[in-house]
Amino acid sequence: MSTDVVSISYQTLVSSPLSLETSIEEAFGSHPQALGIILVKDLPPVYPIYRERLLKLAYNFAHLDEDVREKYVDPGSIYSYGWSHGKEIMNGRPELDTLKGSYYANPVIDVPDVNPAVKAAYPPIYGDNVWPDKNEIGIEGFEEAFKNLGRLVFDVGCQLAGACQPFVSKYLTDVSLSVPELISTQTAKARLLHYFPPSENSPTTEDGPIDSWCGFHKDHSLLTGLCSAIFFREEAGMDPTAVPSPSPTSGLYIRTRGGDLTKVSIPPDCLAFQTGEALELVTAGKLRATPHCVRVGQTQVGAKISRETFALFMQPDTHQRISESDTFGSFSKKVLEEHYEEARVI
Repeated sequence: MSTDVVSISYQTLVSSPLSLETSIEEAFGSHPQALGIILVKDLPPVYPIYRERLLKLAYNFAHLDEDVREKYVDPGSIYSYGWSHGKEIMNGRPELDTLKGSYYANPVIDVPDVNPAVKAAYPPIYGDNVWPDKNEIGIEGFEEAFKNLGRLVFDVGCQLAGACQPFVSKYLTDVSLSVPELISTQTAKARLLHYFPPSENSPTTEDGPIDSWCGFHKDHSLLTGLCSAIFFREEAGMDPTAVPSPSPTSGLYIRTRGGDLTKVSIPPDCLAFQTGEALELVTAGKLRATPHCVRVGQTQVGAKISRETFALFMQPDTHQRISESDTFGSFSKKVLEEHYEEARVI
């Protein structure tokens, strides 16, 4: 099943945000057809340039020698900054997730300005960025490209948060809160993703599992910004070639508020934003987080096609209370414990 996604214009978002309340309610509300995701179109002209540049670098980074990639791993942050591959547990499965590799950083600030004791208590949230050497062959300009795209997505997301306030304020358990003020530059986290091609020995089929590339989950952010993915075909001795999706069934899937499974397509010139668990908690479940996964779809034998994309998680500070029992910090620790064995000993 495929459903049209609500879209809004960036120009309207900037010039007349309060006029968007109906569209925002249609996208993020609790009616059965709501997807919990919205598209922002008519973005600044630099957006497609930033997107294509960084997603090509995602591919290049994933193809560096393993010993080079390992230089940028940060175990002290529970793999929440720098490169991470094969460390995450998805949906309680016994095997670690090796289907995707991620590069994490805060694109807004490099070093969080927080109390040292707080920083020490939450290394996955308040860590310092880890950047590749500027002269690392094949990924020159990585830091600049990551920050350019991440900051643009963050700025658009902050505009959207302001437009959401009239709608969300009806459901906040603490009426003194506002969505824009809940979003912190100190905890912003972007994830550059490389989905490795399926094994050549076991090509996928149309009747394979829906969550074959990334298991069903909810983000624990307030809002998550998403770029449209780029698929690259790898051929020996040649530069990667951008290709269409390997299958009509490849891509992002979401469960509507009513429980229906639907495939969502993000146009290349648009950004998408979806709701996370922190927003669900500050509204006592009235605005729900968006369950989603990624499917490989059918691939041909020998076809080496990867998927590159970028997500930005917009989050509160750790001291912010988001429910009767949890601050964002205590809630985040619980989430990390589900996905990383190392988090269970912090």
